[in-house]
Amino acid sequence: MRNRDRVIQSLENVYRESFAAAESAGDAERMSRLDLDYQRDQLQLEVLLDIRDLLKPEIEDKTISLLEKAQSIRKLTRLR
Repeated sequence: MRNRDRVIQSLENVYRESFAAAESAGDAERMSRLDLDYQRDQLQLEVLLDIRDLLKPEIEDKTISLLEKAQSIRKLTRLR
């Protein structure tokens, strides 16, 4: 499984390439849209990675039930 930093870095690389292409074309509207899209996608990806971390098996002897994992995910995704 890819680690969190590698996943985030891959996302950033994709957006940097697209941003550079829009910048060299002088497309300010696309640059602005890419910036907002990147921020949105980064937040979504971080939430998904948090959920992945909550679901992966514990390395220690301590076991967490599926119900406890579901409750943790619910707490993470609850809108306030």
